[in-house]
Amino acid sequence: MSVITKQFSLDMQGDSQVRNITEQISNILSESEVNKGIVTIFIKHTTASIMIFEDEPGLRKDTKSIWETLIPVNQKWKHNTLNAGEDNGHSHLRGQIQGQSLTVPFLEKKLTLGTWQQIVVIDFDTRARTREIIMQIVGE
Repeated sequence: MSVITKQFSLDMQGDSQVRNITEQISNILSESEVNKGIVTIFIKHTTASIMIFEDEPGLRKDTKSIWETLIPVNQKWKHNTLNAGEDNGHSHLRGQIQGQSLTVPFLEKKLTLGTWQQIVVIDFDTRARTREIIMQIVGE
């Protein structure tokens, strides 16, 4: 069994921006020497998340809307009031719920995603940031 770890970064804008990373993950996977197993995708940040998503413009808008409804930006979050200069309490809460990792099986160096499933990063923060993504490929 092999374990391969790869890393890449993304420049993100925040404000619930969604970025499709399926092709990047697929390319790294196809270049590895592992033919079948699992790949875990992890983002090293508490204000961004990894998820499976049907990537189309309407769902991108709906996703931003549902996060605004569930965890609004303008609420008086303790994170913001107890930490001078902070304005991203909502970003942390959204990241806690959505999560920072995802595991997907693969066969013949191809992700076993369904027809409409894509892997995306969603950045909940209030400003642009560079986001670090870690991939760990485990298999044979």
